[in-house]
Amino acid sequence: MNDLSKFSLEFAPPPDDLQELVSTFYLFAADVEETKQTERADRAQLRFLLKGSGGYEFCDGVYMDAAPVIVIGPTTGPTIGHVQGPLEIFGIGLQPAGWGSLMGADAENHTNRLIDAVSIFGDGVMETHAAIDAAETMAEKAAIGEVFARELLKDAESSPIWFTRVVDEWLTGSASPDINELIERSGLSKRQVERMTKRFYGASPKLLARKYRALRAASLLVRKDGEDGESVEDAFYDQSHLIREIKEFTGVTPGKMSKEPAALTKEVAERRKKLAGKVSKLISDT
Repeated sequence: MNDLSKFSLEFAPPPDDLQELVSTFYLFAADVEETKQTERADRAQLRFLLKGSGGYEFCDGVYMDAAPVIVIGPTTGPTIGHVQGPLEIFGIGLQPAGWGSLMGADAENHTNRLIDAVSIFGDGVMETHAAIDAAETMAEKAAIGEVFARELLKDAESSPIWFTRVVDEWLTGSASPDINELIERSGLSKRQVERMTKRFYGASPKLLARKYRALRAASLLVRKDGEDGESVEDAFYDQSHLIREIKEFTGVTPGKMSKEPAALTKEVAERRKKLAGKVSKLISDT
């Protein structure tokens, strides 16, 4: 089984004071026994496995078992989740500045990998796991997640939010971002820009631009936003380039994505779009 056909999914935007550190809170549940599910490339995640077990097979072929609470670094290709269900996950999406503040380590060194959160934050993280598990509603779970995020970030080292703002605006300002424009906007050298995007986003500016160009196009295809159809193709050199790039970052061809999108893929895209105005465009548009 390659698709989770019986599932529920809820998103909640972070409060204003966490907007640039946390992307979204989400709750996912699936009534399955054993399955595999492909996730597209994404930003870093902090996940609480409330029910079920399994692990993740990253795009370079490395498989890692999931602990009850894990941090997944930024991913640059499709990741296959190996699931033993029923499954329930509460997640906190980490913005690049949130990663930098929380982890204090280069994202590039943890790209396409996961870490047992207990090894970073200590056994206390399991108390939060128990509290989230006991909470009955998404609102209650998100409230606990907010307190947890604030507590972790309270004493964390600060990140250059000015830089992540510039990068996010660069990524959303054009269907095909030009790296020279990012260098000009930041006022930094090419080498400095590359070092900082690898530290906070886990990828070079070139790979980052490709990743979000592909994810934005994929979301448009899944949602079938007809008025934006032309801009999807205009962002790529030709049709073969479009196909190759979207498949590399999502694991699915544009044709299949447009005609027969997986139920979960479509639900994620539509729910993210509904967050428009409550989260950054980089989240709602991709």
